[in-house]
Amino acid sequence: MSQTPTTPLSQISITPELTIAGRIATIRFRNPAYANRLSPSDLDVIKDHLKIVNQNEAVLVLRFIADGKYFCSGYDISSLAAESAPSSTYFGDTVDLIETARPITIAAIQGGVYGGGTDLSLACDFRLGVPGANMFMPATKLGLHFYPGGMVRYITRLGLNNAKKLFLTSQKIESQEMLEIGFLNEILEDEHLLARLDQLSEQLAGMAPLALIGIKKHMNLIARGIVDDTAIRAAVAISEKSNDIKEGALAWKEKRAARFTGT
Repeated sequence: MSQTPTTPLSQISITPELTIAGRIATIRFRNPAYANRLSPSDLDVIKDHLKIVNQNEAVLVLRFIADGKYFCSGYDISSLAAESAPSSTYFGDTVDLIETARPITIAAIQGGVYGGGTDLSLACDFRLGVPGANMFMPATKLGLHFYPGGMVRYITRLGLNNAKKLFLTSQKIESQEMLEIGFLNEILEDEHLLARLDQLSEQLAGMAPLALIGIKKHMNLIARGIVDDTAIRAAVAISEKSNDIKEGALAWKEKRAARFTGT
């Protein structure tokens, strides 16, 4: 009896994968054997994916999902042993790009999320989790000072007291506390996580692009203490003259879903 040939493990791609379906893009972490840690080369791939997504104006939502038991365990610390490896700030610079990505971002956290993976999650606009999710920040246990963008995200998203607790004690917390401190937006049963991800993605993708993308951008800036009054007023003026606001008003009146074009 003939057997179907199998692909050797050494030839299976484990780099993050990008797929795009209409207005929704997805980056999948595919290295479950190593808790989906991200090497410098993985970060380069993610940067390339972000560039593609940012340049595709049709994409309004970018999701992060993962294979296996863990969502992401952050930077591959073993990389620091190599003289040619970049600093962990290179990981932080990549996460900064996720925070400032043009589309709305969602992290579907199906398990443990650790170290820089927690910051990558915080860089997303929404974070969905499951009852078995947990997190911890081991920087002080490892003797590694954290990069600036990540500390800003922890403080602005979770508050100073929660940020200090997580950073300074390296305490692991479970899903319910992750929800209570604002790390998670929702907790779903495992079997419902991806369905809810799709539902939220479709809901966001159905919003008016000019308003959706502009408001996301300026909310993130305001969280960092940057209020660009001139730019916000200009965005308001553009939206008020757009075809989308006319369509939105008509759809509201006719009690139907709007068909926005981003113009």
